[in-house]
Amino acid sequence: MRASSYWMDSAPPAAARPPLEGDLAADVVVVGAGVAGLCTARELARAGREVVVLEAGRIAAGVTGHTTGKLTSLHGLCYERLRRRQGAEAAALYAEAQEDGLRQVLRFCGELGVDAEIEHRPAYTYTLDQARAGTIRAEAAAATAAGLRATAVTETDLPFPVAAAVRVDDQVQFHPRRFLLALADDLVALGGRIHEGTRVTGLHDGAECRLTTEAGGTVHARDVVLATHFPLRCHTTLLMRLSLRRELVVAAAVEERQAPYGMYLTVEHGVRSVRTAPLGEGRRLLIVAGESFVPGSGGVRGRYERLEAWARDRLPGFADAPAVHRWAAQDVHTADGLPCVGHEHPDTEHVYVATGFGGWGLSNGAAAGRLLTAHLTGGPRPAWTELVDPRRRLPARELPGVVRRQSTVARHYVTGLRTGRRCTHMGCELGFNEAEQTWECPCHGSRFAPDGTVLQGPATRPLEY
Repeated sequence: MRASSYWMDSAPPAAARPPLEGDLAADVVVVGAGVAGLCTARELARAGREVVVLEAGRIAAGVTGHTTGKLTSLHGLCYERLRRRQGAEAAALYAEAQEDGLRQVLRFCGELGVDAEIEHRPAYTYTLDQARAGTIRAEAAAATAAGLRATAVTETDLPFPVAAAVRVDDQVQFHPRRFLLALADDLVALGGRIHEGTRVTGLHDGAECRLTTEAGGTVHARDVVLATHFPLRCHTTLLMRLSLRRELVVAAAVEERQAPYGMYLTVEHGVRSVRTAPLGEGRRLLIVAGESFVPGSGGVRGRYERLEAWARDRLPGFADAPAVHRWAAQDVHTADGLPCVGHEHPDTEHVYVATGFGGWGLSNGAAAGRLLTAHLTGGPRPAWTELVDPRRRLPARELPGVVRRQSTVARHYVTGLRTGRRCTHMGCELGFNEAEQTWECPCHGSRFAPDGTVLQGPATRPLEY
């Protein structure tokens, strides 16, 4: 068992990008070197902007380096939900944004000549429950009305029968880290700068933005893009929209003849996602994700066991091959199920965010790069700009859920005061993840090593012992 992401282990060695020493100035500072940050930075550099990327860890080593690498416009059962809650136009605009993101990645790979192991495959959302077949058919109809080439089917190449499935052809699975390392190289070739190991600890917003770093440096910029998954600075109106989920992944090498061809997702059994990746020599890596949970809620070893048991029971070859990789990803969700890309809050002109991708960060992150570049260069903005604006009004029907989440945050804060084991971000109590050996915040997703080191923000200060 290797407790590490396959994407991290199988990518070519990455060029080291030195930490920032001292002060500097740039037109735009992008904080975060995942898919949203690097897509934005590269497009801005192509547009002639002086761009600096600041990354607390390594390029594509955070959320993007721990995804399942599925680049698809079919996101579970989102289109019927959007149609019902916000109208057919909102569903169509969301579909257009996802297709934009998919095309952006393919365009970048073609321009750069990068071998990102791109494979065009059908994507499915399926159910095993005959009672839910109508829900699947409704999703297929809504996705079709939104502009996707979706069909309702009753057969897939999974090794077990399904009651019904939505199928969308010509979707993409790829190696996300190979893609982003090539993007980073091209950004530098275009004159951009990347500083790894540089954690931003403060941000002053004004006519000229000022950022401070953990090492004591200061960075001046006209505009700042916060592409840090959960923003390191978050206005109250945005903060209340966001919630965190963590998801587990296990992967095993199987014979090619045993590998399902497409990409699959079911919302049953605590969510199960299946895809494969090429290994060569007649083998493929069978990747299974699921067991979504709130960070810090514990019981992670048992969740891994359930996920592996499902894979052994359902997928031939998995039981005979050791699970060679085991990793986890963390996703930011929004109250209305839509991303937040644009100005961080109503009173800022120069600080932008890209967050709330809800488990679909590859298509949403690439699409965010296009939108943020339009914001910062004054170029034409896509039709879906207002749909994902962080300043949008929250629908009244979503307010009870927001209130419940904030009540939970308040409870964790009070418990943190009592126990003393508190997150350095906003003081919520921490829970211990025994499988990954990390302290985790259930409120805003900060994660810490046993020695207190910050592994994942929005926290910027280590734990105090």
